[in-house]
Amino acid sequence: MLEKVRHALGSVVAVPVAPYDAAGRVDEGACADMVSRMVAAGVVAVTPNGNTGEFYSLSPQECDRVLALTVSAADGAAVIAGVGHDAALAARQAVRAAALGAHGVMVHQPVHPYQSQDGWVAYHRAVADAVPGLGVVCYVRSPLVTARAVGRLAEACPNVVGVKYAVPDPLRFAEMAGEAGGLVWVCGLAESWAPFYWPGGARGFTSGLAAVVPELSLALLHRLRAGDTGGAMRLWRRLKPFEDLRARHGNANNVSVVKEALAQLGLCRRDVRPPISPLPETERAEVAALLGSLRVMAGAA
Repeated sequence: MLEKVRHALGSVVAVPVAPYDAAGRVDEGACADMVSRMVAAGVVAVTPNGNTGEFYSLSPQECDRVLALTVSAADGAAVIAGVGHDAALAARQAVRAAALGAHGVMVHQPVHPYQSQDGWVAYHRAVADAVPGLGVVCYVRSPLVTARAVGRLAEACPNVVGVKYAVPDPLRFAEMAGEAGGLVWVCGLAESWAPFYWPGGARGFTSGLAAVVPELSLALLHRLRAGDTGGAMRLWRRLKPFEDLRARHGNANNVSVVKEALAQLGLCRRDVRPPISPLPETERAEVAALLGSLRVMAGAA
């Protein structure tokens, strides 16, 4: 189980959205179809209940259902379930994820106004100790988390296998990956940052775009693996406008752009839950233009 997660992290780690039906409930058919579509394209790692999956807007029951649907549709791909909130609840969610068939868990950055290094380690140990047979992935969004803290955690918990690093600082990332070895380091900032984290030790990257055009996310991965820097950067320049639109308004568009693209493809509704909102008409038109370009590119990939 741990090796399966390790292997999968060195790839495109897809973070699908949670689609809703007209009544505002999780659209189970769309959820399963989205996972099947990505896996059929070659995605080997799927992270349900991630931030792009609106983890903090889902009830515990909805998280369970999204995870169960993902496991059922994954067809051999590694399923790495998002867990979070307080440490005790995150641990219980991890145990539940194991019971539902997940191969690993991705621990959301603790949501608290204050945290210490010792507290960060203790939080993650509570989760890792609860599921010793599951691969555990830390999700680092704070520059205050140190390589020493990550190393201490990995030494205490052998099932901690990877780090999703989402701090926009490639130099710090390279230092962290070099100091805390033995783990699989993942660029947690998607295609926009992947080429710049690769030389520093990233072996995979997260992706919301993979739910829309998985062929292009995988094409970028293949170029990076092959050391084709020129090819990777040419593709990066063509993917970046989509990611820039997601990052607009302080990342308020992160989920809404992906759902809008999926809605325009007829794969799910564009609905999102507060505190985010659907795109206005002007930005929907931008998605339509970008989507046309991306689909042409996917056909040529």
